Amino acid sequence: MASLEIPQCDRCHHPAMIHQEYSGRTLCGKHLADSIRKKVAREMRKQVTLNSEGDTTIFVAISGGKDSAVLLDRIVEAFGPRPDVRIVAGCVDEGIEGYRAPSLDCARELAENLEVEFITTSYPELGFEEMDEVVKKLPVIGDGLAPCSFCGVFRRQGINQLARSVNADMVALGHNLDDMAQTIMMNMQKGDVERTIRLAPHTHAPLTGMSPRIVPLRWIPEQEVHAYALHRKLPFAHGECPHAPGALRWRHRSIIATLEADVPGTRHGLVHMADQVKQLHLDSRGKNPSPPSNCPNCGELTSGEVCKACEMVAKLESYSEQVIDQ
Repeated sequence: MASLEIPQCDRCHHPAMIHQEYSGRTLCGKHLADSIRKKVAREMRKQVTLNSEGDTTIFVAISGGKDSAVLLDRIVEAFGPRPDVRIVAGCVDEGIEGYRAPSLDCARELAENLEVEFITTSYPELGFEEMDEVVKKLPVIGDGLAPCSFCGVFRRQGINQLARSVNADMVALGHNLDDMAQTIMMNMQKGDVERTIRLAPHTHAPLTGMSPRIVPLRWIPEQEVHAYALHRKLPFAHGECPHAPGALRWRHRSIIATLEADVPGTRHGLVHMADQVKQLHLDSRGKNPSPPSNCPNCGELTSGEVCKACEMVAKLESYSEQVIDQ
């Protein structure tokens, strides 16, 4: 019976943990971790601007998943020793039974292990219904809206609220390369150039009235983030949200994975293209994206007449009124 050959790391000849089709490299856990550290450190040098006078507060949005675990690990290693930088990690509880509780525990454990301040909020505290309740109403509400349409909007407001509560100078998000490529393709499908221009990082094009978003993991593929989290033995939840299947992003996730398998480097190309679109916009107009206004209902920033969260809340309230009338 033939023995199974395990590929060797091309740096040290130890058993490999991952093969990068886009670069041709085969790396063990140690050298993959070294590679990721260098890439993330390079991005943080580009994206993070510390206050020249006074302290800087970095709010890190974590979920208990692998991406935000790696994000917090990298930020703590880079800025934790600095007395002029305060790092706060925060998690939003969406109210999803069997999913959020264990991931919230992982988020809390990670923050404790890294000796980072940890804060939370929940949808009811923000004035929203828990997602399990929202999902029950979706078949009646209609409009083709998936649970993620509501959850993403509500969670963004939760992150904004937590960031404001600690006077954050910037908000760190754990979007990896796959996340970024999927978002860019979704924007392209909708012809939404404005949303592409507003993509994080915001270091050189901040949005008026909002703490700049930074995305230090944006060049790291999801598979490599996962491998790094395992190598570092970081606590993170392995389950997927039970309400996520069927969402538009899942379809784009599959499309991007297929394109990447056929043409390695596709994800990098999409992110580079978005960066060029943003730069062309700045060069041609000489200004940042159109400044948002304040929602007349809740005061949150919005590019429309009212914010998306208030639109979603109105849909849910309309459903409740229909039930009462019946």
